[in-house]
Amino acid sequence: MDRQTTEWRLGVERLWPAATLDIREAEWLTADIVRYSTDARLQPAAARALPALRIASLENADRGARDEARRLFEIMRDVLRSLDAAGFGHRDLAPKPLSPQARHRRLLGLPLDRRLTPAEIHRAYKRAAKTAHPDGGGDAQQFLALSAAQDALMKER
Repeated sequence: MDRQTTEWRLGVERLWPAATLDIREAEWLTADIVRYSTDARLQPAAARALPALRIASLENADRGARDEARRLFEIMRDVLRSLDAAGFGHRDLAPKPLSPQARHRRLLGLPLDRRLTPAEIHRAYKRAAKTAHPDGGGDAQQFLALSAAQDALMKER
């Protein structure tokens, strides 16, 4: 997390535990986040909270407006907390790219985890070609990709 985001998080954490939220201070901090944040999650959360905080900061604001402002400020606080939280496991990692063999198998609808017989490859090709062939309403590029996948898997044997 960058220095500015850390300062915003500390400011929010300083304001939050108070029995009554300092609405004017929260509004100022939220406006700063809206103006300078580039994070795709934080900026929209702050932009949603800012109008509610502005309404709640008015002298004649009712309790419902203050509660709504506090709720939206809490959402912004949760987003700030999640920015520096470590991801659990490998959830944030992109999936590994498939090998050419795995792409061919997936294209033909074949299992990835076992040896294939030529007859299985041919049946899978025929089944997929029925819908992919241009005469059957399919796309020529897709049909050529199926043919290439079948050839590659047959040569591999």
